[in-house]
Amino acid sequence: MDMEKRIKALRQALREHNYNYYVLDSPTISDFEFDMKLKELQELEAQHPEFYDANSPTIRVGGGVTKNFETVVHEHRMYSLDNSYSKDDLEDWEKRIQRNLGPVPVAYTCELKYDGASISITYEKGKLLRAVTRGDGVQGDDVTTNVKTIKSVPLQLKGNFPDRFDIRGEIVLPFDGFVKMNQERAANGEEPYMNPRNTASGSLKLQDSAIVAKRPLECLLYSIVGKDTGIGTQYEMLEKAREWGFKVPTVAKLCHSTEEVMAFVEHWDTARHELPYETDGVVVKVNNLQQQEELGFTSKAPRWAMAYKFKAEQVSTILQKISYQVGRTGAITPVANLAPVLLAGTTVKRASLHNADQIAKLDIREGDTVFVEKGGEIIPKIVGVDMAKRPPHSRPTVYIDHCPECGAPLERTEGDAKHYCPNEYGCPPQITGRIQHFISRRAMDIEGLGGETVVLLFKEGLIQDYADLYDLTKEQVLPLERMADKSAENLINGIAASVAVPFERVLFALGIRFVGETVAKKLAKAYKNIDALANATVEELEAVDEIGERIAHSVIAFFGNEKNRLAIRRLKEKGLQFSLSEDDLAQQTDLLKGQTVVVSGVFETLGRDELKKCIEDNGGKVGSSISAKTTYLVAGDKMGPSKRTKAEKLGVPIISEHDFLKLVGR
Repeated sequence: MDMEKRIKALRQALREHNYNYYVLDSPTISDFEFDMKLKELQELEAQHPEFYDANSPTIRVGGGVTKNFETVVHEHRMYSLDNSYSKDDLEDWEKRIQRNLGPVPVAYTCELKYDGASISITYEKGKLLRAVTRGDGVQGDDVTTNVKTIKSVPLQLKGNFPDRFDIRGEIVLPFDGFVKMNQERAANGEEPYMNPRNTASGSLKLQDSAIVAKRPLECLLYSIVGKDTGIGTQYEMLEKAREWGFKVPTVAKLCHSTEEVMAFVEHWDTARHELPYETDGVVVKVNNLQQQEELGFTSKAPRWAMAYKFKAEQVSTILQKISYQVGRTGAITPVANLAPVLLAGTTVKRASLHNADQIAKLDIREGDTVFVEKGGEIIPKIVGVDMAKRPPHSRPTVYIDHCPECGAPLERTEGDAKHYCPNEYGCPPQITGRIQHFISRRAMDIEGLGGETVVLLFKEGLIQDYADLYDLTKEQVLPLERMADKSAENLINGIAASVAVPFERVLFALGIRFVGETVAKKLAKAYKNIDALANATVEELEAVDEIGERIAHSVIAFFGNEKNRLAIRRLKEKGLQFSLSEDDLAQQTDLLKGQTVVVSGVFETLGRDELKKCIEDNGGKVGSSISAKTTYLVAGDKMGPSKRTKAEKLGVPIISEHDFLKLVGR
């Protein structure tokens, strides 16, 4: 017998049976027959290792152990979704779409929003290459070994598919499987898991894939990302994914108006309770992918998609005590400490009270029976007080006037809802908060160093600001609680490696108030190095695209503080990147300075994102819509007619991709 042929035939047969059972829910052989075929394949593969296949059905049983999950940058960023809670929200979103696209028909694909762990899976030549968690959207953890054990994830695709693409979805744990897991845990005297979503998410980070393989996880797919996929609409995308072997829910619907969308939402707000999975809303997407490209993204979310969240579950409990937290910027947040209550699958003990105005508005007091719900079904919040149950000797809440950590008198500026502790460099939570921000993943991303360790280092007197991190030695950190030799070494190595982090992320890491990731990138591009930025005036800063008075004054105040200037000098001495790299500088010019360029259509040489980056690299601003301030409209194939009409009406020059590249010397 030709062993290679037999092994390949068994693999193909098992893949087909897996697909029938886990995707179509229509098995064609018994579990016993399937197990016999799988056992035969395992024995043959053990006897003939020369025919090894990383995507063989035998790997579904797990066995691979992952000690450390590698961090991987997503080839295509995973964005968040903006939320809506009413028909008015959806209609406002639809108006924004129509303003951008003009008077053209727009259809919407409605899909249920499953509550699981987001995943991005890369396929190359039809084989599963890599699976990465969402992480922060820019990078996530490589969990390929664990994802390969999930039966509804195809290891080898069927039919005609693109050469390479990413597919996005949710790893979920069906209710039935969750109940069985908890029954087993109870029988073994173990604590039950709290909810399916957290259990599914936690499963992906288990080190032993054999344990993951025993959990009844499923993967529901909803989006394909890549070049030259040959797909024109979101609805077609779902159908193609099904053809290729993915498990794609069949409840999606193509709608042509807000009324149809709301009918879908209202139906599933009730019918979702009959589904085998947790859902928390409906995702509404512009169906046409070309229109999606036209609409583009904000810094956080696609403009062409909206999540309509179902009404949050609400419970009542006792507010036992109000405490106050100090953030890294000195902002004071009042916190309600509650009698523990089960809400949307988790035990809630605390909820934010936001600020003094919110406490006064709801007249919230200690001892009250309060109504709690999860904002977007994630963050607990108090939405009201049961006045009928208020204790007879209840007293109104008097908001604190001194910092609970350092005792400094609190300040509150006119128009600001928050109180602040002004003791920026002497208040412990502000000091540790700044350092925790500095080391965070989107900033310096220092491996081996976490928030708890920062607090410990501060309490031991080893650090007072983030510059002190670079003076730490292994001998200093080794005596710390729970610090072994290897972890101490990893911490010091992680700090040393961070000196290679690029300038825009270092600038974000410094923690300048109101300077987030996007603003840090704009300032880095505009000023090229830290010294030029430090010497900028308010007027010069406000001249930078999207930099307003508030940000400008915050930047001036930061560099005007001697402690900050000293920390930067020390960080420079340690080799941190305080200017754009030579490669970045080589791509930067002022050719488009002061000019606004709108990009529309499909292009041959560069993708839309590459074109936009090229505009910004040459000092220009990327516009989202045509106005009298638009300098050029770069027109590609299938450009929306409304943009062309408006550009012609306003006399805005319409140029081709070739003309634009010539303009910037490419």
